[in-house]
Formats: sequence, C-alpha cells, structure tokens
Amino acid sequence: MSIARITTMVFKSQAAADAAAKSYEAIEANDFKSAEQLIGIQSNGNKLIGVTLFDSQEAMDRSDAVRDERMANPDIISIDGVVGKVRLNHLNWLMLG
Repeated sequence: MSIARITTMVFKSQAAADAAAKSYEAIEANDFKSAEQLIGIQSNGNKLIGVTLFDSQEAMDRSDAVRDERMANPDIISIDGVVGKVRLNHLNWLMLG
C-alpha cells in the first residue's frame, strides 16, 4: 500500500505562491524521482498544497533532503503536513481516455 505526504504551505503573497508553483512545475518530477505521483494545488491565491504518493516509507525518506530544501523558502509563512497510508487511489480510466 502506498504512503502519502500532504503538505500545505502559505506564502507571504499570491505573487510568491505563483513563483513557487511555477518553479515546482518546472523541476518537481526531476527532484522527486522516488515519488509515484505528484499533485500540486494552488488555493486561496497564496496557498500551495502538495500531495505526493510513494510506494514505501523508504521511498518517501529518499525525498526528504529535496523537500527540506524547498521548505526553506523564505516566502513561506507557515507549513502544515500529514503523512498516512493511502486507502484509496481511484483513477477513472474512462474519463482519462
């Protein structure tokens, strides 16, 4: 069963969140090679939410150094995160086709 890490970051401004989101889009997949799936959400203008799925705790641990580097962004005013086992990961393949 996969493990998920969900991180919510609130930035000083929408412009700072926009810049971080754009940066993440450009390099996230290369930085988190141990991830099964990456989902990035921008909410309320200055809030970014990252949902990352890993196949194991060890795979998630391998991403910690990169994550810590990203979380050191001085434009982030708060960070909240949760980690847990994925109980459902449904993809509607008919809708994707």
